[in-house]
Amino acid sequence: MTKSISPEVPTVNVDPFSRESLSNPQHVDRLIREAGEVVWLEEYGIWATGRHDVVERIFRDYENFESSAGTGLTNIKKEKNWRKPSVILENDPPDHTRYRRIMTSVLSQRVIRRLKESFQEVAEELVLKVIHREEFDGATELAEAYPLQVLPDAVGFAPEGRHHLLPYSNLNFQAMGPRNEFYFDALEHAQEATEYVSWQVRREALAPGGLGRKIYGYADEGEITEEDAAMLVRTFLSAGVDTTIFALQFTLKALAETPEAWAFLREDPNRAQKVFEESLRCYPSSPYIGRTTRHAVTISDVRFEPEQKVMLLLAAANHDPRRWKNPEAFDVHRETAGHLAFGTGIHGCVGQMMARMEATSLLSALARHTNSLELVGDAKPFYSNWLRGFTSLPMRATPA
Repeated sequence: MTKSISPEVPTVNVDPFSRESLSNPQHVDRLIREAGEVVWLEEYGIWATGRHDVVERIFRDYENFESSAGTGLTNIKKEKNWRKPSVILENDPPDHTRYRRIMTSVLSQRVIRRLKESFQEVAEELVLKVIHREEFDGATELAEAYPLQVLPDAVGFAPEGRHHLLPYSNLNFQAMGPRNEFYFDALEHAQEATEYVSWQVRREALAPGGLGRKIYGYADEGEITEEDAAMLVRTFLSAGVDTTIFALQFTLKALAETPEAWAFLREDPNRAQKVFEESLRCYPSSPYIGRTTRHAVTISDVRFEPEQKVMLLLAAANHDPRRWKNPEAFDVHRETAGHLAFGTGIHGCVGQMMARMEATSLLSALARHTNSLELVGDAKPFYSNWLRGFTSLPMRATPA
């Protein structure tokens, strides 16, 4: 695709998905955000913006900037994708409205409150088990282990095969970016995982009473098809695993590196959500989302032609100094309303209440049972086209 607007619009010659860029993503975020309200990424022939007000505006303008053509770099209306499009993530009104309503009901506040007690019990048990060893890997033994137990249990996934969850979810997010080394590595390691998902999303594979069977209840009532129900169950696998794991990793790391934040949480474990919200703002685990222009539209004096990709830099927007004071600081006293880690508008993350509940359960348990928390080694980054997180967080804790 060629650039079809005024040469005055900034062109940025950087590959956000190179290993070098992923080793210092904050530098790339700043580079793109400060180059202009909207910039042209020469490497991929797409638009990008990291300005908070522009990102928010595009999120809310679903009539001009559609999700149906895919939320990654690939236009899935024109190019074959590795999986069928999601009926909720890669869909727009009017069809999107029906599926969104169903998932909102399945993940309602009442449902979340019902799950809270069991989630909290698992969090308490896991934290006590881990911290009494004093040294542990926060990335895998807390941030990964907890969601991988409570979410599949809540949805009603079978006990067998859960080791396939991460390879499948990893492929989903690597495929949002270019077809590079990270994508092909994920594809190679997810062959059995895709077969597992096809098996697991079936009605018969889901435990009675779980969220998955509740979705199939809408098929029984004739509101959606059996295939639609399976696709909605798949959403838990493709969108609700890695994002929460990595968000928890960043929160643990921030608490270990910021004594005043840890003291703030220790003083009152009920502050866990406030801490988590600032971590989401400061370190969103899902830093990008894509949209496609449905027809010609102008934003910030930039004319977008039809069927052009626009990459929204959520992490950059969450650090936009035009929106946030001292945005680089992890400040648990900050008013975080307006951060874009979960998106906004009609496509705002439908599972955000679940993610918040998972995080507050684990973080509050950690605060109750732990006196001190620190890193005892280098955090090892996880290289991903579309997510940010770690493969290892060596930590030390002293039990309360």
